[in-house]
Amino acid sequence: MKARVHVMLKDGVLDPQGEAVRHALGSLGFEGVNGVRQGKVIELDLADGTTEDQIAAMCEKLLANTVIESYRIETL
Repeated sequence: MKARVHVMLKDGVLDPQGEAVRHALGSLGFEGVNGVRQGKVIELDLADGTTEDQIAAMCEKLLANTVIESYRIETL
């Protein structure tokens, strides 16, 4: 079983890396980019029978800093 976890900073949390990308895009001539939020994708190769609750526990304990990040689980 495979799962993907999408982790993003919560709304209202400053994203300096996203801002750096937005600035760089403008410097390269890409106009009209008003904002960039950067996140991460984590792919998990899991044993059959792993539940979404178990994946959520992994996110809560290690994969996401839930104080400033949100996550979404996608099972494949």
